Amino acid sequence: MNKLLTLTTALVAVGAAASAEEINVVSWGGAYTVSQVEAYHKPFTEMTGIKVVSIDADNPASPLKAQVEAGNVTIDLADVELSDAIRLCDEGLLEEIDPASLPPAPDGTPATEDFVPGAIQDCAVANIVWGTVIAYDTTKFTGEQPSTLADFFDLEKFPGKRGLLKSAKRSMEMALVADGVPSDEVYDVLGTDEGVARALAKLDTIKDSTVWWEAGAQPPQLLADGEVVMSTGYNGRFFNAMVAEGKPFAIIWDGEYMDYDLWVIPKGAPNVEAAKKFLAFSTDTQRLADQAKYIAYGPARKSSAALIGMYQDGKTEMAPHMPTNPDNMKNPIWTDPTFWADHDVELSERFNAWLAN
Repeated sequence: MNKLLTLTTALVAVGAAASAEEINVVSWGGAYTVSQVEAYHKPFTEMTGIKVVSIDADNPASPLKAQVEAGNVTIDLADVELSDAIRLCDEGLLEEIDPASLPPAPDGTPATEDFVPGAIQDCAVANIVWGTVIAYDTTKFTGEQPSTLADFFDLEKFPGKRGLLKSAKRSMEMALVADGVPSDEVYDVLGTDEGVARALAKLDTIKDSTVWWEAGAQPPQLLADGEVVMSTGYNGRFFNAMVAEGKPFAIIWDGEYMDYDLWVIPKGAPNVEAAKKFLAFSTDTQRLADQAKYIAYGPARKSSAALIGMYQDGKTEMAPHMPTNPDNMKNPIWTDPTFWADHDVELSERFNAWLAN
């Protein structure tokens, strides 16, 4: 009887441990994390019993790198930008991911053919395509409204404070395109000393009228509070402010800065196998389409596009708000992750020195 009781107790303990399995997932917070929780986290937990603990960070690559280098990893999965994914992988800080572990499209197309180009990396798998765009408060301008990236830098024609990311990346590319550099030549120019000087000179024209932001939630708030009349920011955050909160904002798609966000698993993650299960689940065709119900970011799979429908309000078509909509991609700046992996430290130092002067 005692042996049976001991065995029963042991089985209950094993069952409790299994049901208590959880993973820590670090992302960017705000409306973006909400979209992941609704489309990925909740259905994954319902299907597997594995709890997903959602943690916010201004840039998830930073705590991931710090934890791996310190040998004290609590993060199981993180959502990072493409250049960070490549750099962290090159530094040996991430687990490699086998593309064969990713589910095929519903018609059987392998994941390697279904994801958009560049979305599958050695140590990362993309979930969204997103854009850094300009949004403005429509109530602040009478008559002609701003419509181009150059208008963002035109304080005479469109007076008022600007919100700008406190980073060399994105700010310098957008400055060059506003200064007349073709978007497909921006990295050739930025790779020269003259190009760096040209970008900083363009930024100089609005420096005294700039409010610098660092976290994704800040630009919509700066606009809503009237601290700026125009700001760069993430298209999904502005969409949420416009549609979900009814703010009088409009987006300028000219010169949108296109990038991916990707899932990565840090070396030494405490729950690698569960993290891999979550990664595969959250990047299948249906889950990526489901996320678009909550935020205006484009799915990284081709097969998801046809499944994009209405916003969660049941009345807003999502397709026109996607950064990947052809009507919105007339003059995009596609990020060059290799360029930033090679030049991030150098250009950040130049940018920060300029900022301090």
